[in-house]
Amino acid sequence: MTEAVGEGGLEVSLHQERPMRLAAEFCCLPGEITALIGPSGSGKTSILRAIAGLARPARGRILCAGRVWLDTVRGLALSPQARRVGLVFQDYALFPHLDARGNVLQALGHLPRRQRRARAEVLLARMRLAGLERRLPGELSGGQRQRVALARALAREPAALLLDEPFSAVDPLTRRQLQEELARLHRRLPVPLLLVTHDLSEASLLADRLVVLHHGQTRQSGSPQAVVTRPADREVARLVGQRNVFRGRILARDPLHPGRLRLDWDGLELGVEGAAVAWKPATVVDWLIPASAILWQRPDRPRAGDRENPVRGRVAEFLVLGDNCALTLVADRPAGQCLRFSVPLHVTRRHGLAAGDRATVSLLANAIHLMPAQADSRPALDWEAGSAPFGQEP
Repeated sequence: MTEAVGEGGLEVSLHQERPMRLAAEFCCLPGEITALIGPSGSGKTSILRAIAGLARPARGRILCAGRVWLDTVRGLALSPQARRVGLVFQDYALFPHLDARGNVLQALGHLPRRQRRARAEVLLARMRLAGLERRLPGELSGGQRQRVALARALAREPAALLLDEPFSAVDPLTRRQLQEELARLHRRLPVPLLLVTHDLSEASLLADRLVVLHHGQTRQSGSPQAVVTRPADREVARLVGQRNVFRGRILARDPLHPGRLRLDWDGLELGVEGAAVAWKPATVVDWLIPASAILWQRPDRPRAGDRENPVRGRVAEFLVLGDNCALTLVADRPAGQCLRFSVPLHVTRRHGLAAGDRATVSLLANAIHLMPAQADSRPALDWEAGSAPFGQEP
């Protein structure tokens, strides 16, 4: 483990080769939401099942709230019941023959019988389900069923709460409402909360920490901002949906600007600020520029950033997406390189910007991120073919 979680936290170390490769290590602090993200088959659900005690890896150790749940070296593996895990499944897993109150009562066996009904009604009311206690799952909406599942998970007074794609089966409006419910719950629930999601925007919105998984391996862990804008390498950059990833070569420190490097991008020289690592001249690197740090130079309103790293080219793709336009600029130099970014729709209409037009963009020097050069012989990820970054877990 790279970080001590302290009392109440969750530490996970899972390793095996078969039936699915796992090399996952991460932690979740008390009161923190940690999101597990990665493409289809990356092991997210398998990890949740191992934490809950529903599956046992070949090698591993799980510690929660100062108590060892799993230690394969010692031959220790607590049962699911002994781990006090609150688990919410993607499909809710409610008992169809029991009403909302009955489903929650099933998780209250640790309380004296005379206290269970009152406790179930308190939990349902907390989930804004007062008055729906007698309804069967089939009589509830998707959002209401999900809140019943959350109430049942909380009924166990869990040491950790595990959510497996909890909002994937509801409509967008209900999804947003449930995200708000989770944010409120997060503030008053001082236990580790682990969220599996294929939605990077959802993970960034809700999570304190992202854990990026690929082929069962932890590739990077950190705050959403750090992981998305400062990925460890080209592969992680693609896994978090960064599309402007290129190859370059370090030239030298800029003698006129302390703290700035000069980067050769296939013949175009760029300035890079804030590089934490002392990259040596002639080093080949991968680098990225977030779409938000690519500024279109408006003809009517020059900005200070417009003078940074100008790239000229032609707009090859112009897609209207709500209030924004997704643009692809094919650069004149380096010839054929594509930059993908967005511009507010009203701005493009005001200036008549369209596909085929000439345009100039600036790449903000302090947003360019340098990474060790990595071979790129793998097939394209899902998002490169035009779909969302993450597919559906098989």
